[in-house]
Amino acid sequence: MVDRSSPRPVRSALLDDISTDGRISHGFFNRTGGVSKGLYRGLNVGLGSRDDRGDVLENRNRVSRWFDLDSDRLVTVHQVHSPRVQIATPENRNERPEADALVTNTPGLVLGVLTADCGPVLFADAQAGVIGAAHAGWRGAFDGVLESTIEAMLGLGADTGRIVAVLGPSISQENYEVGPEFVDRFLQQGARNDTYFKASAKPGHALFDLKQYTVDRLRKAGLTADMLSDCTYADEEAWYSYRRSTHRNEPDYGRQISAIAIKEDAHGPAF
Repeated sequence: MVDRSSPRPVRSALLDDISTDGRISHGFFNRTGGVSKGLYRGLNVGLGSRDDRGDVLENRNRVSRWFDLDSDRLVTVHQVHSPRVQIATPENRNERPEADALVTNTPGLVLGVLTADCGPVLFADAQAGVIGAAHAGWRGAFDGVLESTIEAMLGLGADTGRIVAVLGPSISQENYEVGPEFVDRFLQQGARNDTYFKASAKPGHALFDLKQYTVDRLRKAGLTADMLSDCTYADEEAWYSYRRSTHRNEPDYGRQISAIAIKEDAHGPAF
């Protein structure tokens, strides 16, 4: 059963290593430590789900408290599988525009992206004090959300050579079957994209490696990038999965959150 006591997110050694002073904190939050019940059991943070809204808000509060921050410091967007990026500020932190990435250089804001098979990517330039978070499903990655996030970070003073990015838990190639139209779209983008597909048991279909595609785009953009191996589809106790819920004909599904923050200065809050 899911532990309902407190969140215990998965962490990336790469992101930890660049923040030797502990000023940048991050977590890829799984289902552990939430109050949601039934289909959503655990730490469901999806405002768009049909879960009890009070439970979802409490789960989001728990994420904020894990960062030692108040609930109004958690910043998320209305995700629409786009390349759009929101620059998060104290003034707009409670807005939820249609976008799929967030960047900031403001301490005390928690940037979060929600996923349930898509790729959550956390970014940081520790020296510049600039962070980012992107929701990269196949459409977002294909259309350039990763590159848009990098560009927005550069606008805040980050440097490509210093930014590290980590892809969190997402669906593995073994569980991501796609149709011929999907494959054709990627091959039209570039013939070398055929390396991200392998044959599936279903005629005319293929298995897509979203994880490697995402990391390769990050590295092509000049970043130091890594990924976590966890598969959201395969591990039901730990992760929510849209595709798993669809295969089971379930009426809805939960969403996990991946989040990153710059800690506030010891002399007081940034705002």
